[in-house]
Amino acid sequence: MKTRYIILMVVALMVVPLVIAACGTASDEAASPSPSPTMPAKDIVDTAVEAGSFTTLVTAVQAAGLEETLRGEGPYTVFAPTDDAFAAVPQETLDALLADPQGALTDVLTYHVVPGKVMSTDLSDGMMVETVNGASLEITVNDDGTVMVGDATVVTADIETANGVIHVIDTVLVPSSE
Repeated sequence: MKTRYIILMVVALMVVPLVIAACGTASDEAASPSPSPTMPAKDIVDTAVEAGSFTTLVTAVQAAGLEETLRGEGPYTVFAPTDDAFAAVPQETLDALLADPQGALTDVLTYHVVPGKVMSTDLSDGMMVETVNGASLEITVNDDGTVMVGDATVVTADIETANGVIHVIDTVLVPSSE
């Protein structure tokens, strides 16, 4: 009787962890499905943060309260100025923008965003794209294939994200004050 009890306990101690592990694995997979290999897993904001060259842009987006929007479903096309592009803007201009996050800063940032996913192959010379702030930007495709958005040069195109696309530009775009 005692031997039978010990065997039963040993079997129970071996089976119970296996059952628990099997249950844990199934629920873990159901709770967090892996991203599709064809769909980028990161949104526009996370992609910009991970790149490491858009810290000023991300800080400005957060200050203007636009982070949640750029993490949203989209899709959005962002013409993203690098930190070097922001460094070329006079400090007093940056200070003035940051002092008015819901006004001037939002106007400048939304001037860099186009609704929809616009890939570089969708752009053509002389094309006008309407930005989220309502103003339009002219696209220029030079003879050498260089793409200009307003006064900015696209230095890297078609960085796909889960909710749109980023085109890296070398200049901060400022909407006209007309």
